[in-house]
Amino acid sequence: MSETPDPEVIELASKVFDLARTGDADALAAYVDAGVPANLTNDKGDSLVMLAAYHGHAAAVSALLERGADADRANDRGQTPLAGAVFKGEEAVIRALLAGGANPEAGTPSAVDAARMFGKAELLELFGSR
Repeated sequence: MSETPDPEVIELASKVFDLARTGDADALAAYVDAGVPANLTNDKGDSLVMLAAYHGHAAAVSALLERGADADRANDRGQTPLAGAVFKGEEAVIRALLAGGANPEAGTPSAVDAARMFGKAELLELFGSR
């Protein structure tokens, strides 16, 4: 029994994913407060936190984490938001994720692995200080 997805639901999900990519923290918070799942994922397993983190939006990451989003939710390739933020060099996002409970050892590669690959000694030190 296969159901055709409701076009309005698809349109709403697309809008919310775009808000995460553009970092509209207030709108994201309002949608999650109204019932959109904080851990909503797209067809690649990228969560709202992953999209906000990868695009450098610390305030959006924090707003989602404050509403119960999983800081360590990996996408379909095993990547976590923290590892993505390390890859992109987004220090404010890294700090927001750590404040929200992200585990630097989670995922493949982990944020620790990514920091080692890119020679980010300051991040390794930050991760070690947790």
